[in-house]
Amino acid sequence: MKFRRTFTLLLLLACGFATGPGAARDLDQDEALRLRREGVIMPFEQLMQYVGNAYPGSTLLEAELEEEDGVLVYEVEILTTSGVVRELELDARNGNILKDEEDD
Repeated sequence: MKFRRTFTLLLLLACGFATGPGAARDLDQDEALRLRREGVIMPFEQLMQYVGNAYPGSTLLEAELEEEDGVLVYEVEILTTSGVVRELELDARNGNILKDEEDD
């Protein structure tokens, strides 16, 4: 009985975190390709031009396409030429930089 109650509590907590405010859903490559073909999101290479303009010579470390509160966002980590890791969020539809901060 104790195991069942603990399992139920953990399941409820997991569901709450997955669907709570601010929750992000990672999109897989098939979804990203479909959205790009349909013209919903810009090609990633084109979006990276915005990053290159803001941080010339930077190196891409990581990128993920997510849906955050109904907005498609590329979360990008870069290494600047000065050796600083930055985390940026770009609106996948138009390339606007939504967040730009130094990563810890």
